[in-house]
Amino acid sequence: MIKMDVDLKIKFLRAFGDKTRVQILECIIDGEKTVSQIVESVEGNQSNISQHLACLRGCGIIVGRQEGKYVYYGLRNQQIRELLVTFDEVLSQIQDDVACCNNHIS
Repeated sequence: MIKMDVDLKIKFLRAFGDKTRVQILECIIDGEKTVSQIVESVEGNQSNISQHLACLRGCGIIVGRQEGKYVYYGLRNQQIRELLVTFDEVLSQIQDDVACCNNHIS
């Protein structure tokens, strides 16, 4: 098992700790989307979505691919997709506990 620095892990996990970023990831989990498609799916504004895309891209979670005048955003690799699926699988098992947890800021 690879042992990573705890501070680096926390920095990585923070990328998943924002509602808009999670919505973006769920939007592109099954394929690339343009900013306009993501904005429509997430129901956000383009400026805000672009900032979150920059964060996710900067952390290496997503990649952008230029095609003509459009940039298509997708998950970096299959491992990121599997991580998102694993989040859902684990959450489905502990969702009642998480819903009742008052020890974290919502």
